[in-house]
Amino acid sequence: MSYINIDHVTFRFAPKEPAVIDELSLQMEQGDIMGILGASGSGKSTLLRLIAGLEMPESGSISIDECLMVDERVFMEPERRGVGMVFQDYALFPNMTVAANIAFGLHKLKKHLRLERLEQMLELVQMEAYERRYPHELSGGQQQRVALARALAPQPSVLLMDEPFSNLDADLKADIRTDLKQILAKAGMTCLLVSHDEADIDTVCSRILRLPKDSRKEVLTEDT
Repeated sequence: MSYINIDHVTFRFAPKEPAVIDELSLQMEQGDIMGILGASGSGKSTLLRLIAGLEMPESGSISIDECLMVDERVFMEPERRGVGMVFQDYALFPNMTVAANIAFGLHKLKKHLRLERLEQMLELVQMEAYERRYPHELSGGQQQRVALARALAPQPSVLLMDEPFSNLDADLKADIRTDLKQILAKAGMTCLLVSHDEADIDTVCSRILRLPKDSRKEVLTEDT
């Protein structure tokens, strides 16, 4: 059985509206980095929200690591799914330092384990020299690194990234894409990355899922 199984998932925002996602099936192995491409309105971000438990599918099922997240009878709460998310705006806490932002989700760990994990994450994203700084003192690329470290710190089963490069200027994107690919590979992370920019997906991801604008008329295609 695959690490992530999405089986005939359908979602619509209202009962009489067309399906945003229609009978989507998808499998991923552990460590896969998959890019989700599609125009606005094709359901890219909605797919991530369904996996995270922020939306409820009309039908179908989602499993992660052989654990059922949702089907017609089961719904596991988002906080129990072990899913990490990096949002478009990074969503860092402005009143917290880099170290405090990264350690935010580690409150259940004993202090020495929390500090050990924090050091690991700072090293992973190469932000050791910035741990006492606040978000407003960082560049866009540095803020993205902190958001990534915060999402990875609790060791999620899967990482979901929604347009992570959209707030970066073109010159910075190329370096950040390469850095992200290396960070995800080093962490052995299973990841779904949403973007409207094919260059983002080509650089970071090993597989591509293309979502059509109108799921009633087109067929989903997957590239490897």
